[in-house]
Amino acid sequence: MQRMLLSLPDPAVNLAVDEALLEAAECESGGEVLRIWEFAAPTVVIGRGSRLAAEVDADACAAAEIPVLRRTTGGLAIVAGPGCLMYSLVLDLRQRPALRTIDAAHRFVMESLLTALQPMIDGLQWQGTCDLTWQDRKFSGNSLRLARHHLLYHGTLLYGLDLPSVSRYLLPPPRAPEYRAAREHQAFIVNLPLLRRQLVAALEQAFPTQGVPAPPLPAATALAEQRYRDPAWTARH
Repeated sequence: MQRMLLSLPDPAVNLAVDEALLEAAECESGGEVLRIWEFAAPTVVIGRGSRLAAEVDADACAAAEIPVLRRTTGGLAIVAGPGCLMYSLVLDLRQRPALRTIDAAHRFVMESLLTALQPMIDGLQWQGTCDLTWQDRKFSGNSLRLARHHLLYHGTLLYGLDLPSVSRYLLPPPRAPEYRAAREHQAFIVNLPLLRRQLVAALEQAFPTQGVPAPPLPAATALAEQRYRDPAWTARH
């Protein structure tokens, strides 16, 4: 697995890099990758199957000039930006056939992350389908996409996000894990009291890497133009 530390100023291209990495792996021009990155400014990102009107306060986002983008993996809407470390994994299912089962894929990533983070801080748990929590509050949400031979798995690690912004830009979720217990956004999520560099170190420990791949910028730029910047793509469903 190779490591990519790549954060771009354009939010659409930033998001499209993940899909470009998956496509490169499927075409045999790329391989397994751990990408660690962050949005430069607040951004709302909805899941591949999300209904925009059910999850996002579009008027509030427009008034604040917050971009709303649709990702290529599942899950519900999030607010990302500074203080929300993003990670993306492209994993080869031919080398890891057990991960073709979605439950096994979640288990592999969640347990790997917990093993790396638990020595740094007490009170961490894996709850719901793929949430990591500290003191029963969520600091990491995750989603995935299965392709023919590869898996794209990505998620968030909160360490300094403007938490009130989540309530400003997102509606109450249309579905929620039982442990949420009907809590509003700000009572449910939490920033880990860790530094960014500590989270990066935990990711690198959880998913050991060797080497650095070439960034798939032409492919990501094309995907951004074809889909990620297209209002019809974002508003579908």
